[in-house]
Amino acid sequence: MPDGITVEPSGSTAVVWLDRPDRGNAFITAMQIELHRQLELLDAAEAVRAIVVTGRGRHFSTGADMEPGAANFAFDDDQHRRSRAELGARPRPWRLRTPVIGALNGSAVGIGLTFPMQWDIRIVNEAAKYGFVFTRRGLIPEQNSLWLLPRLVGFGRAVELLLTGRIFSGAEAKEYGLATEALPGDEVLPRARAIADEIAQHTAPAAVGITKQLAYELLGETDREAAFYREWEAFRWAGRQHDATEGVASFLERRTPNFTLSKHIPIPESDRGWSPDD
Repeated sequence: MPDGITVEPSGSTAVVWLDRPDRGNAFITAMQIELHRQLELLDAAEAVRAIVVTGRGRHFSTGADMEPGAANFAFDDDQHRRSRAELGARPRPWRLRTPVIGALNGSAVGIGLTFPMQWDIRIVNEAAKYGFVFTRRGLIPEQNSLWLLPRLVGFGRAVELLLTGRIFSGAEAKEYGLATEALPGDEVLPRARAIADEIAQHTAPAAVGITKQLAYELLGETDREAAFYREWEAFRWAGRQHDATEGVASFLERRTPNFTLSKHIPIPESDRGWSPDD
């Protein structure tokens, strides 16, 4: 693929391949744009319940393609304006209602690691090498990693990883909380597929989509009481929908549930002035 992205549909799940193995799946601009375009298209498809992203060949991604040299990052004013417009229009993975699972089959550094940090679940190769190497290239971390990493691993560990730019193993990534599992390389993609299939076969699309939306929404909520009521009201709203009735009935009747609500169903906004006395 000229843009370095290949999509492999598989029933209710899909695998997106970073497909420039001869360049270590290093990112070029067209590849970044196409990756996010495909994630958005797959999210829009009601039949797709989970998305797995993995790398073709030995690496997951060696980061930005360094072949252009320093000019790769030294945008002039016109390039900066175009890039800013593209970035503004790019879909945010955390706003998609479909779970995105990173199957980091091999090493990932720089943007090859900060992109997967934006996804929901990460499975890594226990022996592969990972790193936020930006400071070692005269750059600063990007792709929202300065905001996100401290929330995932704690401020102290995040600052250490970001300031040193050091390389760490997949086993360490699991230990730090960057990944949910660290496995031998040949088990990474099958495990990610298994998680995707578990979501697709055993959960309600709307419930998963709403849970993901609220998890990210409440990550930025500093008022614990507001978060409590937002969750409570969404729970009560979900309990009045068909899928909740069907989920309980199918469990009691020991049959496969027939969930019908869209994964994109909107949920009511919370009344920020709500109180227990209302």
